Amino acid sequence: MAGGAGTRLYPVTSVVSKQLLPVFDKPMIYYPLATLMFAGIRDILIITTPDDQPLFQRLLGDGSDFGLHFAYTHQDEPRGLADAFIVGADFIGSDRVVLILGDNIFYGHGMVDMLARAAARPSGATVFGYTVNTPEQFGVIELDDTGRAISIEEKPLQPKSNVVVTGLYFYDNDVVEMAANLKPSPRGELEITDINRTYMDRGDLYVQVLGRGFAWLDTGTHASLVEASHFVQILEQRQGMRVACPEEIALRLGYITLDHFEKLAERCAKSSYGQYLLGIHRSFSKSRRAEL
Repeated sequence: MAGGAGTRLYPVTSVVSKQLLPVFDKPMIYYPLATLMFAGIRDILIITTPDDQPLFQRLLGDGSDFGLHFAYTHQDEPRGLADAFIVGADFIGSDRVVLILGDNIFYGHGMVDMLARAAARPSGATVFGYTVNTPEQFGVIELDDTGRAISIEEKPLQPKSNVVVTGLYFYDNDVVEMAANLKPSPRGELEITDINRTYMDRGDLYVQVLGRGFAWLDTGTHASLVEASHFVQILEQRQGMRVACPEEIALRLGYITLDHFEKLAERCAKSSYGQYLLGIHRSFSKSRRAEL
């Protein structure tokens, strides 16, 4: 989901989608794309505003550079997150589906395993929770002693817990019909919280709380955008590895060939990002020669 007006980031979003803004060395949308790739998702529908869609298509193309398949559609106006399952109903068909917000960044050891478990669950819904200091700004989820959800509230004035629902949701195909039957909330939107509450009420909502070893960043404000850039910069400079680099992920997962990867690296060779890709190419080429 890469639509919305991005009003919290005005005036920069008056001319460009926030999901196209940089988070340190790469466009914001690269980060949720990387999360989907780690989950094994290769068919991806990118939902934008009508004006921004050509810009996303120019940046990402048909997805083949990453070994993926991209389709595009748009919301004529913001109607809430659950509207994704209405505008994307034909794309979803009879499959299970994942929704990720275009301004959410996830990072942490073990995330790939958590994503794999959620993707493998044949029915129900899986959401990812995170403990924050200001839960009243998010959808708040209350858990019992066994970790099961017992209440979900959207931006409550008096939160029942500090665990909030992040912008990553796994659903079975029932979500398409649920969304189609939703009524707008008092603020005029189709709320994802109502979808999650429906799954909770029928006993099919699974909650995976991300612990201390994980970072979840919502880059929807000026301050959080800068914080996310600093976070990524520190990690990359300390470790020497890029965070959420879709070209590298595609290569390591076998989605693209080494020759194609080299072409992608050469295309941006003058940037530090391109130099990193060229370094990865040299490393893989050396390993291949050693095997021979």
